[in-house]
Amino acid sequence: MSSPRLSLPRQAHLGLAVGVVYGLVCRLLFNTKGYPSEGLNKELWAIMSLSFTFLVPMALGFLVIWFGESEKSWVRRVFQPWLAGIAFMVAAIAFHLEGAICVYVWLPLVWFMSSLGGLLAGALRDARASDGSKRLCVAAVALLPFAAGPLESLRERETEIRTAHTSIEIAASPAQVWRQIRSVPRITEAEHGPSWSHRLGFPRPTEAVLEGTGVGSVRYARFEGDVLFVEKVTEWEENKRLSFSIAADTKNIPPTTFDEHVTIGGPYFDVLHGTYWIEALGPDRVVLHLSSDQRLSTGFNFYSQWWTVWLMNDLQSYILRIIKARAERDR
Repeated sequence: MSSPRLSLPRQAHLGLAVGVVYGLVCRLLFNTKGYPSEGLNKELWAIMSLSFTFLVPMALGFLVIWFGESEKSWVRRVFQPWLAGIAFMVAAIAFHLEGAICVYVWLPLVWFMSSLGGLLAGALRDARASDGSKRLCVAAVALLPFAAGPLESLRERETEIRTAHTSIEIAASPAQVWRQIRSVPRITEAEHGPSWSHRLGFPRPTEAVLEGTGVGSVRYARFEGDVLFVEKVTEWEENKRLSFSIAADTKNIPPTTFDEHVTIGGPYFDVLHGTYWIEALGPDRVVLHLSSDQRLSTGFNFYSQWWTVWLMNDLQSYILRIIKARAERDR
């Protein structure tokens, strides 16, 4: 397909504009919960699918280069789609289509897939084929996410359980550390510190209140943004081990606290179980371990699992640092 004769800046701007508009149109047409197909109870054109998260960025990058390249450059074919990807995400945040957490998690994938699309568009431009065949290929790429969505909905969404484990050495006795984990008095602003998970938009912990003692007691863990986790104790070994099931109070979590795609206790992600255990190294030195199990139910668990474990490790390390500071201060 012959390209309009435009100067390089205008040509590039045309490609970027086409890519951004395409991304926004796809985001509007791909619904957060999908469109229930009649009689099948499946999600068609859902956001949390391979069709959207992988194929839309690839098609976006393809269109950026197809409409925006005036002279052959493999470097531009790799990196020019990144500009459209960033602009698309900024626009999605501005129009309240996406939240910051989802954008940060999705960005590396958008860059990779849009570069792949740009390279494919460059290869098609270089190919010895008729203009009609090339136009057909361009249309096929643009429509690919929409064709793949219904096919993907025929496959059951897999559920995986992932475990995040963190630990920290503390100069305190097991009894002193135990007091800090069974209940956590309100965390002051002076005790808070930097954390990647909180920079990305996850709320900070504020307190954990224990009602009762032993197995069957209930721990209420509160986070900023009115987030509450109800933790029922399933294992209690004084000064050694504390385990609990975790249930998010989803009915009372404001919709503005989490992106709807990553709401804890939602259809795609949940935290199921947590365990503290104290490993004694001496009378006044221990290693405190914290592990948690998470449920993932996305169409791309192989990608989301890395982010989930990384974010949970960061959040757990943050909590352990506060416990360490308190236990060592109160010796």
